[in-house]
Amino acid sequence: MFKLSEIKELIKLVDQTSVHELEIENEGARLFIRKPGKTEVVNVQAAPITHTYTQAPVPAPQTAAEASVAAVQASAPAERPNTDNLHQIVSPMVGTFYSSPSPDAAAFVKEGDRVNEKSVVCILEAMKLMNELEAEVRGEIVEILATNGQLVEYGQPLFLVKPE
Repeated sequence: MFKLSEIKELIKLVDQTSVHELEIENEGARLFIRKPGKTEVVNVQAAPITHTYTQAPVPAPQTAAEASVAAVQASAPAERPNTDNLHQIVSPMVGTFYSSPSPDAAAFVKEGDRVNEKSVVCILEAMKLMNELEAEVRGEIVEILATNGQLVEYGQPLFLVKPE
């Protein structure tokens, strides 16, 4: 399993060298980092590095063309249901998303659970402080958009709730 800090460091290292592609497997997880185009990237903001990360072992593609197709397919966003009538619980800060109070405890909520305004739905860790996030709406959890241990951004949707 790769840590987010390790992934960020590897992306920076690839960007600062003449290496165009990097693939690493560690404990069943595969990380593939590739610079776009055939030329060297000088400015990351002008040409961002694309990367994919999978938890399960993935067989290595046979050709460069197959590798490109695999990278595009892995980075394609999953289709989401229509969210027009759903309330989004968003992250009020940058931090790490935790679905339960401790690693061996049950999740605060799961899809299908009913919540009210004061229901704790997750913990967001920021600067070693654990902040409980409340639902602030009464309804049913339709979808959980973040995974346990994921780094989340300010304003990022974490849950979809069907209001009552």
